[in-house]
Amino acid sequence: MQNELSPYPQTVTDRLMDADEEENKEMSSKNHALIQARLASFINLLDDYNVATELSLDVSEASRQEILTQYGLTATRELKPDIAVYWADEFDLADPDEEDDLESVDPLRVQQMPLCAMEIVSPSQSSYKILQKFRAYFAMGVKSGWLVEPNLKTIVVYQGQIRKKHSYNDGSDVEDPILKIKMPLAKIFGKKATAKLKTVETLKSRQRKGSL
Repeated sequence: MQNELSPYPQTVTDRLMDADEEENKEMSSKNHALIQARLASFINLLDDYNVATELSLDVSEASRQEILTQYGLTATRELKPDIAVYWADEFDLADPDEEDDLESVDPLRVQQMPLCAMEIVSPSQSSYKILQKFRAYFAMGVKSGWLVEPNLKTIVVYQGQIRKKHSYNDGSDVEDPILKIKMPLAKIFGKKATAKLKTVETLKSRQRKGSL
């Protein structure tokens, strides 16, 4: 936004100074990006849900600002969970052929809070900061939260509050009683190349046995 007192366009430095710390997503690592895509793809295959990545949730209204202040968060306009999960019949694509005012149904910031918010820990993030975001999400109506730790190959599922949680690791299946889904951790944290290599080796072994 151009400064009204200056005839010159806003500089890059000005834009960086105006940006909120909470609204600037930390740099995503390779593992973060891959795991985000895998989680979103897995859940989006289920007919009951629609999944959005990096969706801007509007937190500008006074009641939400009070919640953010309570938990030490400084965002003034938006929060962006890595993954937001909604009921499909409550949150879907806006069709430009069916809507008279597309801008009102396809806003840049969404008022509706998701059923589930997922945050993936990046090297530049702290778990404490993410937990504060979850506290804010739950206070705003989010029912489920996933804290995904790529380095530990662990997912912690929270049910509407920080104290009500279950941790999944060691190759188990992660379960969410709110979403009513079960997901194998190997599909999230496993290497595709390794799985493909094992499949090829198994096929070669069977071929050798068949040729004997």
